[in-house]
Amino acid sequence: MSHHFPFESGNRDIFTLRTTARGRPGALPFTPEQLATAPSGDLFGWSQNVGMGWAPENLGGDRPEVAILSTQGGIRRPDGSALALGYHTGHWEVGLLMEEAANAVTAGGGVPFAAYCSDPCDGRTNGTKGMLDSLAYRNDAAIVFRRLARSLPNAKAVVGIATCDKGLPAMMMALAGLPDLPAVLVPGGVSLLSEEAEDLGKVQSIGARFAHGELDLQTAAELGCKACGSPGGGCQFLGTAATSQVVGEALGLTLTHAALSPSGADIWKDLAARSGAMALALARGGASTRDVLSEDSIHNAMICHAAFGGSTNLILHLPAIAHAAGLPRPTVADWQRINRETPRLVDSLPNGPHGFATVQVFLAGGVPEVMLHLRGLGLLRTGARTVTGLTLGENLAWWENSERRRRLKEKLYQLDSIDASQVIMTPTEAKQNGLTSTVTFPTGKLAPQGSVIKSTAIDPSLISADGWYRHEGPARVFASEREAIAAIKSSGPDQIHRGDVIVLAGLGPAGAGMPETYQVTSALRYLAIGKHVALITDARFSGVSTGACIGHVSPEAFAGGPIGKLRDGDQVRIEIDCKNLSGSIDCPSLTEEDLALRERNPILHPHPDMPADTRLWAALQNASGGSWGGCVYDTDRIAELLEQATIR
Repeated sequence: MSHHFPFESGNRDIFTLRTTARGRPGALPFTPEQLATAPSGDLFGWSQNVGMGWAPENLGGDRPEVAILSTQGGIRRPDGSALALGYHTGHWEVGLLMEEAANAVTAGGGVPFAAYCSDPCDGRTNGTKGMLDSLAYRNDAAIVFRRLARSLPNAKAVVGIATCDKGLPAMMMALAGLPDLPAVLVPGGVSLLSEEAEDLGKVQSIGARFAHGELDLQTAAELGCKACGSPGGGCQFLGTAATSQVVGEALGLTLTHAALSPSGADIWKDLAARSGAMALALARGGASTRDVLSEDSIHNAMICHAAFGGSTNLILHLPAIAHAAGLPRPTVADWQRINRETPRLVDSLPNGPHGFATVQVFLAGGVPEVMLHLRGLGLLRTGARTVTGLTLGENLAWWENSERRRRLKEKLYQLDSIDASQVIMTPTEAKQNGLTSTVTFPTGKLAPQGSVIKSTAIDPSLISADGWYRHEGPARVFASEREAIAAIKSSGPDQIHRGDVIVLAGLGPAGAGMPETYQVTSALRYLAIGKHVALITDARFSGVSTGACIGHVSPEAFAGGPIGKLRDGDQVRIEIDCKNLSGSIDCPSLTEEDLALRERNPILHPHPDMPADTRLWAALQNASGGSWGGCVYDTDRIAELLEQATIR
């Protein structure tokens, strides 16, 4: 390196310069009326188009402009190797989907444009300060995507491509907030299982298992290295990323059988090409997203969430999508009703009993296969419109007799010796195999405004014959995830014991931006004592979390919630009726009056590294309905509160 670095590199070729170059040959196909009446931006936009290499003869006329938006991250070399890493596999390959969609738009006589807003990885930020930005990012990205779409003022359609926990919900919020444009969502798919390692949920617990002597260093290192079976796609389990893909399809925003496609495969690329072509067709047909998103489509998405056993984080994201579309936000009562009506039919990681990977769920038929069973139960609103231009009922009629359905089920058996009916079950088979409904919303003295637990994922050996999970034990109160995981890993006097109830308080939106706490829940799942320890928190969980873990406890500690008043040693009683989906979290030694009079635990403090913009997000979403309302920005409500404050 030159001794003049950083001022000079020593490369003398950099001084070969020019100040002029020839413009593009040809002429823009303006019409007299266009030149006389069009905004200057429309005219200059065409100059920009040909400046970037677009042929002038391929502008104007019946050539709709289509915005292709994605969460692409990293820089891939032409051979697919990494020049600069992305933040996660979920956005590493989505540029290939953009290429397929763009080629299809061009082939159909449209003009494709591409723009990006990349996304973080909750797996990468678990247990770190990066998690303070995770949920807040979702709202920011949705705003950016909408602004990008509107900044192409002549766009006639949008294709949204995204994969993972926050980027995909953000994309759906963005598309929902563009009601006058047709929009087609392309889920980024899933990664393949590694043939030599654990799934991507279990591998995140290698640190805790090593600390307890359940793994040696070499085994942990090899498991971590081999965990990803492919360079692209969301995680192999039905976490928030995969559940969001399922919900996107159930909303009618994708083509049929789009969710959970294997990243990098031809069938995955084919989806993007057909989606680009469909967006162009919708643009020419005058359709819009307003025709697709409705109260019926929200209902269908909630039904599918329950039937799949989806991530509890969609209780935050689906209301946000509804709000963006101008539709009523689902309430806790709605979620309770849906989950009581709807049987879980899918045996997927992390819920079990077997725990098939998401790519295997895709081959078994994915969303439309589950919907056939739900249609038979009369639970779906099949008149809902979809981006295919047809109703959900018409889509399902095609799927039921399709070659695609038959051949993919055959492929699943050929590749993995798995019968599709083992993965996606009939209601009768699901009941016989012990699958229970997905989520329960406990209340009680410690959660007067509610909480949530994925009750279907509690270890079956802990559930009584009458369907109840019961646990009572001493509270172990922690003010941070770092302190909790240290105690879980410890073998000293501060270690967690069988029967304890971990209370992770002060991590709601106001305290820490409502991080997910998978570092803790994964350790509890895969450690030998884990199933005998319960957890309650005002934070949220990764979609892959399982066990007796209760999150979203409301009110949060820094809103005066009783969870923030617990002390070490207080007895906590948890009772969950996994059949009737009711439950409670109580402190039997304290009355409601005792809790009301007790001061907040002095160990609790807002996270010292909470960014100012996350604090702003927390305040705005709190004014807009809080976490049960989807952590959204309700502009009218915020403006009303500001006006009231000004008047006072």
